[in-house]
Amino acid sequence: MIVIKVVLLFIMGLSFGVIVAAGVFAFITMIGIIPRFAARTNTAKHILVYEDMVIYSGIIANTINIFHIEVSVGKIGLIIFGLFSGIFVGCLAIALAEVLQVIPIFFMRAKLTKGISIIVISIALGKAVGAFYQLYLNAGP
Repeated sequence: MIVIKVVLLFIMGLSFGVIVAAGVFAFITMIGIIPRFAARTNTAKHILVYEDMVIYSGIIANTINIFHIEVSVGKIGLIIFGLFSGIFVGCLAIALAEVLQVIPIFFMRAKLTKGISIIVISIALGKAVGAFYQLYLNAGP
């Protein structure tokens, strides 16, 4: 009886995980973040490699999380991982905002025509300084 319960829980967990992962990958694809990276870096011919790396990194990260595998990369590795994770999350947020046209609508309603690049850079720097303050100085929530 316990074996049947464990097998059913395994099948349900795997199925639900596949559904959630498919939704996340569909969302990333829908907002066009991978083609945007490829276009910005002039590496569009390697788009399939980008997509494969997103899938493989999702599988590896989930495996590490589920089985509590300890990965020791040191302080430098942690800094590099944090940098690239922050870049990805920032690009994801900006891509989502562009899809929803939040930024252009805000600028149009505020009647802003000059200094838009300064505002965007200020937002990015503010996020970076806030994250640094919270994570490295152990401040905040």
